[in-house]
Amino acid sequence: MTVFVATLFLPKTIHFNLPGARPRGASSSQKPASKPKKAASPETQPSLFQPAHSHITPPQTPTEDRKHNDPWVNEDGLKVQIPQMPFSPDGSYRAPIDRSSPTWGGRADQPMSRANSPPPSSLLNSSRALHQKARELGRQGITQPRSLVRSESHDRVFAHADWQVVPSDQGNGGLRNAAEAAAREGKLGEYTYVGTLGMPTDALIGTQQLQDIEDRMATEHDMLSVICSDKDFDSHYSHFCKQILWPVFHYQIPDNPKSKAYEDHSWKYYVRVNQAFADKIVKNWKKGDVVWVHDYHLLLVPGMVRKKIPEAKIGFFLHVAFPSSEVFRCLAVRKELLEGMLGANLIGFQIKEYARHFLQTCSRILSVEATPDGLQLEDRFVDVVSLPIGIDPVSLSRHREEAEVKRWLDIMRERYAGKKLIVARDKLDHVRGVRQKLLSYEMFLNMNPEWRDKVVLIQVALSTSEKSELDATVSDIVTRVNSSWANLAYQPVVYLKQDIDYPQYLALLQIADSLMITSQREGMNLTSHEYLFCQDGKFSEKKHGALILSEFTGTSSLFNGNELSVNPWDYRACADAIKKALEMGDEEKERRWKKLYDAVNVHTGSHWFSEFLLRLDKVYEEQHSRDQISVPRLSMTTLLQQYKRTERRLFILDFEGTLVSWGPVNQIIPVSPQRTLDVLNDLLLDERNTIYVMSGRRPEELDRIFRRVPNLGLIAESGCYLKDCGSNDWTEMADRTKIQSWKDSLQDIMTYYLERTPGASIEERRCSLVFHYKSADDYATAATQASDLASHINDACEEQRVHAIPMDGCVLVEPIDWTKSTAAQKILEDLQNRMGPDEKHESAVDFLMVIGDGRDDEKVFKWANQLSTEGTIKEVLTVSLGNRSTEAKATLTQGVSGVLTALQKLSQVV
Repeated sequence: MTVFVATLFLPKTIHFNLPGARPRGASSSQKPASKPKKAASPETQPSLFQPAHSHITPPQTPTEDRKHNDPWVNEDGLKVQIPQMPFSPDGSYRAPIDRSSPTWGGRADQPMSRANSPPPSSLLNSSRALHQKARELGRQGITQPRSLVRSESHDRVFAHADWQVVPSDQGNGGLRNAAEAAAREGKLGEYTYVGTLGMPTDALIGTQQLQDIEDRMATEHDMLSVICSDKDFDSHYSHFCKQILWPVFHYQIPDNPKSKAYEDHSWKYYVRVNQAFADKIVKNWKKGDVVWVHDYHLLLVPGMVRKKIPEAKIGFFLHVAFPSSEVFRCLAVRKELLEGMLGANLIGFQIKEYARHFLQTCSRILSVEATPDGLQLEDRFVDVVSLPIGIDPVSLSRHREEAEVKRWLDIMRERYAGKKLIVARDKLDHVRGVRQKLLSYEMFLNMNPEWRDKVVLIQVALSTSEKSELDATVSDIVTRVNSSWANLAYQPVVYLKQDIDYPQYLALLQIADSLMITSQREGMNLTSHEYLFCQDGKFSEKKHGALILSEFTGTSSLFNGNELSVNPWDYRACADAIKKALEMGDEEKERRWKKLYDAVNVHTGSHWFSEFLLRLDKVYEEQHSRDQISVPRLSMTTLLQQYKRTERRLFILDFEGTLVSWGPVNQIIPVSPQRTLDVLNDLLLDERNTIYVMSGRRPEELDRIFRRVPNLGLIAESGCYLKDCGSNDWTEMADRTKIQSWKDSLQDIMTYYLERTPGASIEERRCSLVFHYKSADDYATAATQASDLASHINDACEEQRVHAIPMDGCVLVEPIDWTKSTAAQKILEDLQNRMGPDEKHESAVDFLMVIGDGRDDEKVFKWANQLSTEGTIKEVLTVSLGNRSTEAKATLTQGVSGVLTALQKLSQVV
């Protein structure tokens, strides 16, 4: 069995050894073999556009190594810079889990992209200045150089250059670490990554070079390469994922012309890339293999694989947050995305809140029944779980012992002697809350002058591909704070707009007095996990530092209030949290840290990886056993044998769709179903038989229908009323006061949707309400209104123990505490009290047969099967008439006629 781990970027990528370039990770002092001619650099010529500003702030200081750096220059005058990479001596990649990724197609040791992205919107703001500058350059006789784009010579270089496989600096670091940890601990067998190479590949299409790369990645590294055109990938990743999905999943609805254009233009490319992943998986899948798809880049893959391989075992995990239905429904392709995810057998989220949002969204948009365990589709069930990812403590401990980490610890210990350090490391985007953090720190210094000159905030800001006003705003705040309170010996904010290498990162976590995270939305912030693990005092005198954590991160739900939880938008509360973190006593710090440390060690990456796969195996077996094709037909021979060898028999039979073929519950029955009544009377002639008929109809309706069948037990309104065999009185199972209470509270909600759905009606029963819309004037609009109604009730009335179930042409609103299964349990208990074990019988009931066709009968099937498993009843038979997945252990394909025929044969047994 192989586990296919599908993620957008493979853990490894390709480095091309270009002529004259030093190897990746090599010292910059190494000279190239041959020095090329010096070419005129386009950067030195007059240009129509402003030169690109460096991502480094402050500018890089020249070092002694700089003079030896002789970048290779190709014939187009394009400089090829070879970046340094943080590799361990053993060749493994070392970096923080939440690291910054270089722009796709922007690496000089990889091909350039052929995709043509639209120009930045900022160009439109300075069009007049551009025209003036162009005219001035024209008068000077200066022609513009060719744009910095790829060329045929560029392609030829990469098509024939030597290359090597190296760890990638892109992709999901948490997933990578978790897989390695699970494999190291023996919890994971064979697994193969499926993903892209993390670089443009158009320059290599049709060459032997690309085929060799794919072959080596597959054979030596167990990684299947998904090859997409540069245009497809760029539109998928840079446009749809980053401009549409990422903001929406983090509660920032993209609502501007540029975003709408991105969505309309790039959706087809998102589909293409997802289809490429699905095709690669399908091509390599063998029976018994597991497919595990990761994150929002590949939401459609589960459904695409399911379409080609219906029996596949598929899991999906979303690493980022999942928004509420009100936000998600703003996406134009909301339905397609949800249906793609529902191709999986098991869908995982970081915390329960995100799982609940997903269930509510599916219920509202797709009109499917949501349960606490998952979603009931028409033909199968999809399980939904929350399972937080974690870090790899073993790997982290090993890296902390490296000499380079200790060297940086000594440097920082000397540099910040006598100072309290608040550290932070975030991507510089609107989601991470860097602006809010700096404003809160500024307020803290304003409110607490005694802490000036005693505390330093070190903010590492990871650059992103998108330039925005946030960049300038943050820089302005940093300048303002430093200009207010800095002096020759003190700087209140150290702001690095660049990432730091891994040893510096680990040293920073160990020397810190507090870590401050103010994300506005985040799936699981693993930086906080790494910080807590590094605060054990093993290598630093500073230990048990406080954690200031946004309440809007998934991590916050794991720590049970032992962190200092803050609302990033409440600057005063954040400032107070900083003060509390700095002034907290050692005893309280240690007490909080121990509890946080324990939580980090419980929710490790290895545990997350192995636990998800175990749950996937379990739910797949359960779902497969309920598949219609897996459930055997009812065997009359076996049924007759079971019937003959038992003495105390209990039948629980559904009415509509099982004993009769009539329509909706709200339709009045004019005539008694004669054949059904005759079969029931024949079966009751045997005193050893006890029969109950269950229905969603009112008690008085059932009395009228079955008045000519004495000794028949009845269950009305789906379990809220019970009438014992031979009795004339009904027992009210439900609490009438509670029923009336939630009915009153729902009155306005139901009326609101009724007024907006012409042709719909509300049927009030004693214990339930039904919103009928099958006869609505506009069925499509009515179905949408009904879906919204169900979601509204399920969201607003959870505490009142009531739920709404979307059904065919109606929405049933009923109590959670009184169902057909609770009524069945009450019947069994009464029989056990009246007919306990005696000399001839070991139990009150030794034969139980449940027959039904509806979704509400599944709970009774499950209850009966559990009795069989526990050995409470000797012979248990559950039979379903539906074509959907079922808990029943047998099916009848002849419908009502088949049920009556089977019961008739039993009645003829002597």
